[in-house]
Amino acid sequence: MLRQREILSALAVSALMLGLAACSGPQTVENNSTTRAIDRAAGTDVSGAYPTQANGTPGNPPGTEATRALDRAAGTNTSGAYPAQRDGTRANPRGTAATRAADRAAGTNTSGAYPMQSDGMPGNPPGTAIGRAVGETR
Repeated sequence: MLRQREILSALAVSALMLGLAACSGPQTVENNSTTRAIDRAAGTDVSGAYPTQANGTPGNPPGTEATRALDRAAGTNTSGAYPAQRDGTRANPRGTAATRAADRAAGTNTSGAYPMQSDGMPGNPPGTAIGRAVGETR
């Protein structure tokens, strides 16, 4: 009789615990108490529990604060929050400032910002100046 009572008590406790666990919702790698705590502290939505904090919402533009700070400092669009600063716009031609400077100095088009300086264009025949001087162009 004592053994049956222990078994019934264990079953009752197990059923109660199972019921409580079922009420807390699914616990996945993305949605658990740790990711929800991080979301609350960092203002993110890794867990999926805080959709108003997701990237691209009015309260949280695309990217992280670090990538947005990089974009503001470097004039880039790494975060996706500054589409006007992406490569190829009037305000930000293709390539980096360094590759554009090298292109201007060398008469090349490494950056993609100076297509008229590409090999084979009227201002820049195929090959290099040295190669043309020694006759090694095709």
